[in-house]
Amino acid sequence: MKVIDHLSRAKEPLLSFEIVPPQRGGDFRKLEEVIATLAQFNPPFIDVTSHAAQVDEKYSGKSRRKRPGTLGICAVIQHKYKIDAVPHVLCQGFTQEETEDFLIDLNYLGIQNVLALRGDKTDHQKLIPEGKRKNEYAVDLVRQITAMNKGIYLDSEDEMPPNFSVGVAGYPETHFEAPHATADLLHLHEKVNAGADYIVTQMFFNNKHYFDFVKRCQYHGITVPIIPGLKVLTSKEQLASLPEKFYLSIPSELTRQAQQAQNKEEVKEIGIQWAVRQVEELLNHNVPAVHFYVMGNSAPVVEVISRLRR
Repeated sequence: MKVIDHLSRAKEPLLSFEIVPPQRGGDFRKLEEVIATLAQFNPPFIDVTSHAAQVDEKYSGKSRRKRPGTLGICAVIQHKYKIDAVPHVLCQGFTQEETEDFLIDLNYLGIQNVLALRGDKTDHQKLIPEGKRKNEYAVDLVRQITAMNKGIYLDSEDEMPPNFSVGVAGYPETHFEAPHATADLLHLHEKVNAGADYIVTQMFFNNKHYFDFVKRCQYHGITVPIIPGLKVLTSKEQLASLPEKFYLSIPSELTRQAQQAQNKEEVKEIGIQWAVRQVEELLNHNVPAVHFYVMGNSAPVVEVISRLRR
């Protein structure tokens, strides 16, 4: 089923998750344990991140994907666990031809959902050769997927159309490259007009950012569902690493509590309690779903959900 259909048919807010493929050559069994743990909560869908190839100096400057496996992991989720998989599809590091092939593979597997992202620019990313077609921005990727849904492929028309539901990312605290919040919302509106069915937000630790973001989206005519994305703080190191990597802010009260913690377990407990309060408030405001950024460790998220259900 499509994500948008899950949302429209739900009688109460849904819970969904996002996971990351193992490092190249890593043990998939550990990640499958995470998937099996999350499956007990009957999530309607699980996102799987995608990672472009990067130039690796350890291997004579050859480009390789440090986290391959998105397609295979989605197949396991979709067919073994009977949960709709949402693979991430990137602009950065992929040609339009590679994207089209990936979408065809997904369609053959019966996967109907994708999250269209530009992807992070890095100093070591694989360069697309001159003359090759590529999607510069997420809106271009949404347009390519929407065209395929109409049977319009890169070099042909009237092909068998897939039927993808397309999600896109939104930034409650504004994308770091946007000159201002209004410009960021106009770009988001473009993605919706191009065919995006729903929005998943970047993680945030202050619900006010989400509520204000939804109001601003509505003001600018964005009416698709907006799913809040949450991450459970689990270490003092994340007080610096999360803002640096994801360009977000962490409330001073959460920072103070975490810094005063005596050990790692106390930090985790503080992060769990904070996330529980966030989720409770979001559920009370009838959000369409709550999307947890699980990464590779499901234990904190499981504890949050367990406390919500007491």
